[in-house]
Amino acid sequence: METARMCNLRQRQVLAFFVLLGVSGAGAELGPYSIEEETERGSFVANLGKDLGVELAEISSRRARIISQENKEHLQLNIQSGDLLINEKLDREELCGPIEPCVLHFQVLMENPLEVFQAELRVMDINDCSPVFSEREMILRIPENSALGNTFPLNNALDSDVEINNIQTYRLSSNSHFLVVTSNRSDGRKYPELVLQKELDREEEPELRLTLTALDGGSPPRSGTAHVLIEVVDSNDNAPEFQQPTYRVQIPENSPAGSLVLTVSANDLDSGDNGKVLYALSRPSEDISKTLEVNPVTGEIQLRKEVDFETIPSYEVDIKATDGGGLSGKCTLLLQVVDVNDNAPEVMISALTSPVVENSPETVLAVFRINDRDSGENGKMVCYIQENLPFLLKPSLDNFYILMTEGALDRESRAEYNITITVSDLGTPRLTTQHTITVQVSDINDNAPAFTQTSYTMFVHENNSPALHIGTISATDLDSGSNAHITYSLLPPQDPQLALATLISINAENGQLFALRALDYEALQAFEFHVGATDQGSPALSSQALVRVVVLDDNDNEPFVLYPLQNASAPYTELLPRAAEPGYLITKVVAVDRDSGQNAWLSFQLLKATEPGLFSVWAHNGEVRTTRLLSERDVPKHRLLLLVKDNGDPPRSASVTLHVLLVDGFSQPYLPLPDVAHNPAQGEEDVLTLYLVIALASVSSLFLVSVLLFVGVRLCRRARETSLGGCSVPEGHFPGHLVDVSGTGTLSQSYQYEVCLMGGSSGTSDFKFLKPIYPEVHAYGSQSNSDENPTF
Repeated sequence: METARMCNLRQRQVLAFFVLLGVSGAGAELGPYSIEEETERGSFVANLGKDLGVELAEISSRRARIISQENKEHLQLNIQSGDLLINEKLDREELCGPIEPCVLHFQVLMENPLEVFQAELRVMDINDCSPVFSEREMILRIPENSALGNTFPLNNALDSDVEINNIQTYRLSSNSHFLVVTSNRSDGRKYPELVLQKELDREEEPELRLTLTALDGGSPPRSGTAHVLIEVVDSNDNAPEFQQPTYRVQIPENSPAGSLVLTVSANDLDSGDNGKVLYALSRPSEDISKTLEVNPVTGEIQLRKEVDFETIPSYEVDIKATDGGGLSGKCTLLLQVVDVNDNAPEVMISALTSPVVENSPETVLAVFRINDRDSGENGKMVCYIQENLPFLLKPSLDNFYILMTEGALDRESRAEYNITITVSDLGTPRLTTQHTITVQVSDINDNAPAFTQTSYTMFVHENNSPALHIGTISATDLDSGSNAHITYSLLPPQDPQLALATLISINAENGQLFALRALDYEALQAFEFHVGATDQGSPALSSQALVRVVVLDDNDNEPFVLYPLQNASAPYTELLPRAAEPGYLITKVVAVDRDSGQNAWLSFQLLKATEPGLFSVWAHNGEVRTTRLLSERDVPKHRLLLLVKDNGDPPRSASVTLHVLLVDGFSQPYLPLPDVAHNPAQGEEDVLTLYLVIALASVSSLFLVSVLLFVGVRLCRRARETSLGGCSVPEGHFPGHLVDVSGTGTLSQSYQYEVCLMGGSSGTSDFKFLKPIYPEVHAYGSQSNSDENPTF
């Protein structure tokens, strides 16, 4: 009996799964194959290579595999030989219980290309379980006046084997009163009944002890025994009778424990104890005993636990009514469990691919199967995934689905997808199951580094310290890992004369730029070069950007005086006619500054003079002029000290010394003044500057003399025709009263002079001094003073 209980336990554990297992095929059908239970692991079942019609190499290349129901690996496939082998010992009673034939459904999955074959394996029963009685001893109370031929049911034995290996017959030990008859139930079970062949006499034999043996049909047969104790009682003429022989009841599977199933009732015509009826379950199986209970007095039948349609869809049990005299009657209860939608759909993943390489064409991500253990509309399902995702869900046979990409994926747009597979049944209410698959998209090097700017402009002051950080360039790469690791480099300059390697260096890791040496604005105001950003992908991708470095000027140069030259061996002397009117232009100080901007804006200032009130200097153009009329008391020799200062911060300056000699006119010979001392602070002679000033002075002098001679000749001719003193210019000889003297030397502007002669009655003419007319002065004399010209 212990062996039977173990077989029954295994039977009930797997009964639900195989009742709901589908028999439809996915793709072509294979088999059916068969094998006896308890066959050793590794035993040969069939050669799938021959059945599929493929070569052994194709089985391996297409990655064939076995997919069993609920992912139980009963079978295995030998890839080298194509043989289908047993992976573990199979117990038919545990797998299928009383169901026959015992069929295990499995699929053969070939991934590349995807193809699914439906197959089944039939597990053949062997006689490995013996009949077992639920009770080791059965007690019957039989009235002594029982009629010959009366039958008395006995508890049947249970055998987990099926068909011929199940119980076939019952035998009774030798006696003179009873024989045993084997009867068949509608569910196929066989149970014994005692048949009275000889009248009982309590006085002669008050009890009988018999042995009941159950035999199966195996080879060799197995058997189980139980003892039967028959107590002979006094006469009880009427046995209880039920109102109907069979009761058919339906109950929903979600009914709670304690729910009323049915109330049975039996009548007994006897009186007293012989008419009192007690109810009980007759020969209940272990499942029925755990599921149903009957009130012995009222006949109410209730649930002891919830019933499950998917486990046991129906029950059949006899209800026995026994009176006080030991007579009994029976009826049959047929209990049908009604299915409700209490099982959510199941999702079983068979194959999963992750991560997926970006830019790949359509790729199979997952192969899965859905299942619902309910029946009817409750077991019908719909499957879908969320919208707006680049994936497709393709249905296949036998509730198989294929999840694949709709096209190439882009990791830079999205690196991870959470795909929710939703399965809903059509029951009321609907039950839904969701299964989330996470798909990673792996990176390939398909994005070149991109600079944050197409060009960079960086500023650095001249005279900087070496290794000065002047700026940072930055690039980003949408890829990941080594494909996004960027190194920076300087590209060869387009100008071969630019020694870029001696000017700039770059940090390859972070793009910081450094000036390698001090820069000089006066030598190099700006320079351009290209930088490159390269990732570490395979193959590597790169990009470049333009960098312009602008050198900012510092006030590091003092003004330099071009005229009058300060480092000459002899001081330069300017002549001043005593007849000069106030505002007479004595000379113009010309200076330059190698700096730029406001660092090169020059201003002029008179520091010292022999006669401070006689001279003035214009601050913006350096013109030295008289401030009043000269008198006889003024000394003939004057020394002026001028300051030329730039507008830098702090400002830099240079001094200019001028010697002015008063003369009565230009006809007075000019002699060097012996008492004018040479300025000892002028330093060494600058040969180049001296040559430049001498050349400028020579050209200007020759041009001025030529103009004076030309004008003098013209005025002499006009003097003959003019009787009035004054200045006049004959028409047609000059386009105007201005003579343009353009300098091409170091002076920064051109000068125009107004020339006329004074005529008198005596016929002699005096030359009128030149009156300059000034254009706008920039840089070295940065102001227009044409409105401030003095009039002589």
